[in-house]
Amino acid sequence: MHPSKKIMGTSTNELTGKSILLGVTGSVSLYKSIDLARTLMRKGSEVNVIMSQEASRLISPEMFNWATGNPVITELSGELEHVTLAEENDGFLIAPATANTIVKLANGIADSPLISTALNFMGLDKPVSIVPAMHLPMYLSPQIKKAIDALKGMSVNVIEPDIVNDLAHYPDIDLIAWDFTTQLLRGEDLKGIKITVTAGPTREHMDPVRFISNPSSGTMGVAIANEAQFRGADVYLVHGPLSSKVKNFVKKSVEVESVTEMGKTVESLVEKGYKVVVMAAAPADFRFKDIREKKIDSHNEVPLMELERTPKISSTIRGKAYLIGFSAETASTEEELIEKAKIKKERHGFNIIVANNVARKDIGFSSEYNEVIIITDRYVKKIDKASKIVIAREILDTVKEELKNRDLI
Repeated sequence: MHPSKKIMGTSTNELTGKSILLGVTGSVSLYKSIDLARTLMRKGSEVNVIMSQEASRLISPEMFNWATGNPVITELSGELEHVTLAEENDGFLIAPATANTIVKLANGIADSPLISTALNFMGLDKPVSIVPAMHLPMYLSPQIKKAIDALKGMSVNVIEPDIVNDLAHYPDIDLIAWDFTTQLLRGEDLKGIKITVTAGPTREHMDPVRFISNPSSGTMGVAIANEAQFRGADVYLVHGPLSSKVKNFVKKSVEVESVTEMGKTVESLVEKGYKVVVMAAAPADFRFKDIREKKIDSHNEVPLMELERTPKISSTIRGKAYLIGFSAETASTEEELIEKAKIKKERHGFNIIVANNVARKDIGFSSEYNEVIIITDRYVKKIDKASKIVIAREILDTVKEELKNRDLI
């Protein structure tokens, strides 16, 4: 085994058994695709590379050979690589994709090994994604817009660039890898669904600088929102102060601070049609009955503060939305965890509840990992310890299945 392949599966195993073809074209941002290849490998995938002639003049194919441990294709031979690569790989990711590549692919101009290979992937109905990267005026030109719209109509996934000054910039590598992983594993199977996701803690202030909160980082909610968006859903993320290591890639999001703010925002979104609500946040259960407008002087006063319960967000939208709740409990056994979660499910009117045991230090709050038990009206399913990205995918699989069972999608 090539030494570079030792990293395969060191992050997650979600792409184990998959083989990805990475297409690299002649944008100056192509050096970032070395790290992209390695990121996909860390998810468990085998990565093969095909480069345009222009790309191979900018950076040596040997760099990608080193990065992936596989030979790099730069030209076609009698082995018909454009056919075999499409047959042997599960998906094709072109990153970066130049204006020249985008227009030729949209019009079927097979004058290079890379375009010829992409057409074979499309003919086999395998996932193809492109990552445009170029100067902004070129990206905004009518020709490129027309070509991108045409490719979208052919089920090619377009991972949009970051707009930075006058550039349509190569986007975040984690975003590309996650988006393409989702296309490979699920496609846009949640298209047409409007989802609200809550994430993170809330803060209930005692005075302007002191508050009640909890250790939630928001990782689980952010992971669910990202995954839903990559699967084609129309997602709105409502979050408290985040400390998640998982980056927030959701296009529509709003930050709130208190339970009251979060509740009003969620209620407003439900009224606007975002009626699948994944309540992954950890809103505070208590707040101060009286809030001081000025900072309490700790040298002169030890305040006696009375607490009161915060309003339950689920109570305001119960019966108006399809609710997915979370139950973070301390439990000695799985049976105890399930029982506590079932009681909470009925009390708050959740259609689905996701339970995890916060007595464990290796999962849950402030961890990148979780182990959960998903409880619906029809069954109980355990998801063994995995990254919260993988857990998010499993939760959304259950949501999709239950919505279909109720003829809601």
